[in-house]
Amino acid sequence: MSENPISDGVIEAYEDFYKVDDKGWRLLGAMFKAQNIVDVCKGYTFNKVLEVGAGDGSILYYLDKFVFAPELHALEISQSGIEAIQKRGLKCLSSVGKFDGYKIPFGDDEFDLVILSHVLEHVEFERSLLREIKRVSKMQVIEVPKDYRYGVDRRMNHFLAYGHINMYTPSSLRFLLQSEGLEIKKDKLSLTNPAVSEFIASEIKQNRGFLISLKIHLEYRLKTILGAIFGRKKQEQFVNAYTVLTEKTSALHIF
Repeated sequence: MSENPISDGVIEAYEDFYKVDDKGWRLLGAMFKAQNIVDVCKGYTFNKVLEVGAGDGSILYYLDKFVFAPELHALEISQSGIEAIQKRGLKCLSSVGKFDGYKIPFGDDEFDLVILSHVLEHVEFERSLLREIKRVSKMQVIEVPKDYRYGVDRRMNHFLAYGHINMYTPSSLRFLLQSEGLEIKKDKLSLTNPAVSEFIASEIKQNRGFLISLKIHLEYRLKTILGAIFGRKKQEQFVNAYTVLTEKTSALHIF
């Protein structure tokens, strides 16, 4: 039994989540998430890698194609996600397992790297999960969306519909990770790629207009230019996702 067992409501919410046929959408988003992982890990070599909260295996699909590591492992809380991963037939995939959301069924320092991509925002007891990840791995890649904006409390229903119960900015994530003894080695700020935004506009909003596409590309270009001109502070203001490579230390700074 884990110290913080996952709530029954959370288990029910995700159990059949990956039976919904939106594989194309997940693969599109995963392509950029996987590239972010590769980018922050440049200069490092990993033999044994675990993705925690692997969903339907979309990120693993690309990491397998990139031959990111000779041995990939996956943990997921939903049975539908596990079944989806198994169906992919990934060459480098060594194991797929179900876990309770907190207790990782592997030994200390068993992995060179653990990946936690777009998971932390869903977790009720985030520090408990981070400590388990730290226990089983030497290095970690953590990516979160930057949902926080002024007035975010007025959009609660929107974010809760996606299961996002935690909000981060780049600085608040750095504080969380460093206070848990995870030393930041590299990071990456990224805007939502126009291809993803166009997919949302066409498939979800059912709007395929030229003006919508033009607006998406102009906004992306403007944010990129303003970020380049005004530097890191402005980039962190505009960013849609934040990816961090960390290495564990013996320090724990919350006492």
